[in-house]
Amino acid sequence: MSTHSQKPTVIVTRKLPDVIETRMCELFDTRLNLDDEPMNQAALVAAVKSADVLVPTVTDRIDAAILEQAGENLKLIANFGNGVDNIDVNTANDRGITVTNTPGVLTEDTADMTMALILAVPRRLMEGQKAIQNGDWKGWSPTWMLGHRISGKRLGIIGMGRIGQAVARRAKAFGMQIHYHNRRRVANQIEAELEATYWSSLDQMLARMDVISIHCPHTPATYHLLSARRLKLMRSDAYLVNTARGEVIDETALTNMLKSNLLAGAGLDVFEHEPAVNPKLANMDNVVLMPHMGSATLEGRADMGEKVIVNIRACFDGHRPPDRVLPSML
Repeated sequence: MSTHSQKPTVIVTRKLPDVIETRMCELFDTRLNLDDEPMNQAALVAAVKSADVLVPTVTDRIDAAILEQAGENLKLIANFGNGVDNIDVNTANDRGITVTNTPGVLTEDTADMTMALILAVPRRLMEGQKAIQNGDWKGWSPTWMLGHRISGKRLGIIGMGRIGQAVARRAKAFGMQIHYHNRRRVANQIEAELEATYWSSLDQMLARMDVISIHCPHTPATYHLLSARRLKLMRSDAYLVNTARGEVIDETALTNMLKSNLLAGAGLDVFEHEPAVNPKLANMDNVVLMPHMGSATLEGRADMGEKVIVNIRACFDGHRPPDRVLPSML
């Protein structure tokens, strides 16, 4: 550890909220990224060589090649974000480096964004806004810009963790019927509260739903979970919403299906090759696209930073960090 008054050296890869950066500077020997330009591989290697703690974000790839260059001081990678698909957790674990994340604090914000998309796509919100911006609105008419009501429709949730359950609670309040597919069935009382129907077969659920919403992490097991074959199981009048990770959907197959009217529409906050978005997708009327804003609230980002600080302090006070991620959890 750095001798500088025995404070751990903490390197932060991106600009974080001022209140968090200030607190980190008070507590640790902190190096900030004031330019907010993503670090390249060389800069990340330099960081892991000299840091006691690296604080990366979900867009920094901390793979085996980078971890192999880590100095013996590096004890903790405190990810600023919930998903850790950007970090090779197995290699970190093998090298005695603890990995933490920031779960829980994004739940309500991501669920709000999901609900916004579930409403926006069937009710054609973006199309309506474009019509006004383009001067195409000629006044109210009984048959113009008709969408679909969501009350009474079936919502199929893929991944019934914290966020999936928060979406289910919102959707139930809007009168939707809740269905879900998960690796394991949730507790009876949660199922009862949400009046949720469990499907052990994802294929069976996909074929029956009006709206599908994705809330599973991106792992090798969930890469292209919604493959071309599975997308074809969905009804042509169904909608797909994704606020989880873009890699869970075969984006090319999805784009082709939307173009061919084999799906009614999609609401996407995440993309397979971020920040690149398939230009065909960007030009479709029946698609609402958001630039990975699911957790983007001032309150949420500040809460994420607080979690990072708690994990760093716990680690260097000799305690087990509360948000440790182990390979077995992935």
